[in-house]
Amino acid sequence: MTALDSLGSLAPKPGPAVPHGPAAVPSFAVIPGGQVQRALRGRENEVTELVGAAYRLHSAGDSVNPPSYFLRFPDRPSSRIIALPASIGGDLRVDGLKWISSFPENVAAGIPRASAVLILNDHATGYPFACLESSIISATRTAALAALAADRLSRGRTRPARVGFIGTGLIARYLHTFLTGTGWTFDEVGVHDLSADSAAGFQGYLEQSGAPGRVTRYDSAEQLIRSSDLVVFATVAARPHVSERSWFAHHPLVLHVSLRDLAPEIVLDSFNIVDDVEHCLKADTSPHLAEQLTGDRDFLHGTLDDVMTGRAAVPADRTVVFSPFGLGVLDLAVGKFVYDEVVRSGELTVVDDFFHELRRYG
Repeated sequence: MTALDSLGSLAPKPGPAVPHGPAAVPSFAVIPGGQVQRALRGRENEVTELVGAAYRLHSAGDSVNPPSYFLRFPDRPSSRIIALPASIGGDLRVDGLKWISSFPENVAAGIPRASAVLILNDHATGYPFACLESSIISATRTAALAALAADRLSRGRTRPARVGFIGTGLIARYLHTFLTGTGWTFDEVGVHDLSADSAAGFQGYLEQSGAPGRVTRYDSAEQLIRSSDLVVFATVAARPHVSERSWFAHHPLVLHVSLRDLAPEIVLDSFNIVDDVEHCLKADTSPHLAEQLTGDRDFLHGTLDDVMTGRAAVPADRTVVFSPFGLGVLDLAVGKFVYDEVVRSGELTVVDDFFHELRRYG
């Protein structure tokens, strides 16, 4: 039995216990990136099952996942900070908030584009009990859901043997790690990026990773797409840059993780699966642009949950596009998993007296 069959079997334990009678204020812990990475490293199968279980809880209605809130800046139009509040039930029973920034110009300065923290709140009292470095958690849940989708959407089709990555940053690296960590092998791994340095860096990583398959760097998105059975978009594109339908004549499986790469014409010509309809058709994503163009949502063929439960059948003779907006409940699931692992290791760093004013009248 897996976590996908029994939604709570691999889920983390509930948050800090609150005894009967007067509620106890939980301690507050800080979990840095090194601890997050150690808790997750090498556990791709387990984490993918966990993310799948959390996603199924959300699809069953056992979550609260409001729209993401975007903080934008008139003087820095390419940058943004996003708040993802969420609450998930089941055996997870945790609330929280991911606060993640995307500043693309950081890359030229030699630091990562994205930075993030995740706050976990106690289900019973609402008190925050942990703050975790979350760029790793965010990349992990994104890659885990994409790997799950690649597996489920390729069933009934010829399993892809050639994967191509358009965009070669942190997300691409995590996606490759989760694909190979959950059993995928490829004859060829294609690489394309507008930045030659980024493409070369990712190529070097792939060649040193020990994963089978030759690594090929492509000069254009067209060359990569035409040469790939599985196409992964992991860019920072703000608007569509791929519009030629003939590039997809061989009907690949497309993981449209960065959401804004495909022109509406490509979307309308494909079999479209999303993680959550209401979330994905917002913020000028490619599916949102397709909705604006047509005035309806008939081009959507279901959610990943529909595929997982057999309500939607994936055709073998069409391009299949998976567009995941990214759900805060998945960050909570992975974050709570990390928290419990750090507690079990005995390495949890608690901030003493973080909540200080606890008497109503002093």
